[in-house]
Amino acid sequence: MLELAILGNLADGPLHGYELRRRVNRLSGYARPVSEGSLYPAINRLVKRGLLTRHSEPGAGATQRYVLTLTDAGREELLQRLRDPAQVEITDFNRFFAVLAFLSLLPEVKEQHAVLRRRLEFLETPASFFHDENDRSLRAEDVNDPYRRGMMLTARAVTRTECAWIHEILDDDQDLGMPQQSATPQEAQPPR
Repeated sequence: MLELAILGNLADGPLHGYELRRRVNRLSGYARPVSEGSLYPAINRLVKRGLLTRHSEPGAGATQRYVLTLTDAGREELLQRLRDPAQVEITDFNRFFAVLAFLSLLPEVKEQHAVLRRRLEFLETPASFFHDENDRSLRAEDVNDPYRRGMMLTARAVTRTECAWIHEILDDDQDLGMPQQSATPQEAQPPR
């Protein structure tokens, strides 16, 4: 997720390191704030692989500020990661949001919709956080613990809302002559 966020944020143009960190933190939100100890090693890896360039320019006083720029290879890497996200980037709630933040960078709507279909397939697969003694999935209505039930009802509501939004986006596929999927989530897939 971190490398995708770095590449995606640089797609619009060069950024100073501190501005990139601020944007990545905004994207990851409260759930996963990015420390310098993880951001700068990730930047160094991307520079070493030729996906970013870094140059310094004068800053306030005698300090140097680093400016990061996405290379052509970096842009191609970003587009490839968006076209074919790793499975964990489809199934993990926060990682998928990083994909979603930059999905419009893909030049073809059919590529964007293919990613949404993968997410929809995951969301519409019945799942449960909890199981009974026979390993059968429990629904929220079957759980007596009010906190677990609340967790499950919240996950169900989020999942249904996301599924409805994805179906709305994919309705445009009719205009493109693409087949539609129409399923309703049976039980909430927990946002992970």
